[in-house]
Amino acid sequence: MTGASTGMGASAARELARRGFHVLAGVRRDRDADAIRSTGIEPVILDITRSEHVEALAERVATDPRALHALVNNAGIQVNAPVEAMPMAEWRRVFEVNLFGHIAVTQALLPALLRSRGRVVNISSIGGKYAMATYGAYAGTKFALEAVSDSLRREVAPLGVQVVVVEPGGVRTEIAARGIATANDLAARMTPEQDERYGALVEANNKLMASGTASGLTADAAARVIAKAVTARKPRTRYTAGRDAALIMRLGRVLSDRTLDRVLAANLRRHYPDNPGIVTK
Repeated sequence: MTGASTGMGASAARELARRGFHVLAGVRRDRDADAIRSTGIEPVILDITRSEHVEALAERVATDPRALHALVNNAGIQVNAPVEAMPMAEWRRVFEVNLFGHIAVTQALLPALLRSRGRVVNISSIGGKYAMATYGAYAGTKFALEAVSDSLRREVAPLGVQVVVVEPGGVRTEIAARGIATANDLAARMTPEQDERYGALVEANNKLMASGTASGLTADAAARVIAKAVTARKPRTRYTAGRDAALIMRLGRVLSDRTLDRVLAANLRRHYPDNPGIVTK
């Protein structure tokens, strides 16, 4: 389980340990390791963007006599900014964590999963299917993770390995608060012209993100969906987590792009400041 320091990852690690699994819980700091260490949970220092950490994890798995049942790729960061205004360094950073890091861990552990006929569970997002304004980078990584998951599933299914995607909507975790802080930091770096174009949009999206998180699933409820993806004898290829995710999925299947644009814009409009400075058509 990567990204097990807090939120869904920590809750899912505890849920799987409760169900009798020995969980290697990837964390980035010693204090996070101390916080999550318990019966059935073995913390592992793991920054998925560092090759030496990934190699050490593969060695730890290879030297364990127990079979590897599943890899859960959960680590991630949320970085929101308009496409025009996001620095290229930030684009690269979010792709390193949310996509390339997962691929690196999957490559490293796939030999063990092939031996055990295990499974890969990739934690995507409703943003992996539908990208709202300012979500270009974050959703871009999740769209890509969905595509990689489809490709990998078709490659390894004949070899006995299953690949499952979990698509949460709003979940009450710390990632949203960190995402809002990052969005505000990036907004502060916009040029005056960019601020005039997008400042109100960023503010509205931050309010929408906070609202959606507050009303979303608990981390424990999302963890139960992840645990189902890990343990189901015949898992589906995809699971949504949360009513908002299920609703947007259904709307996306029946509405045209333009109609869905209007639905999303109407939902966002109520979060705009009193004088947004832009006109929504």
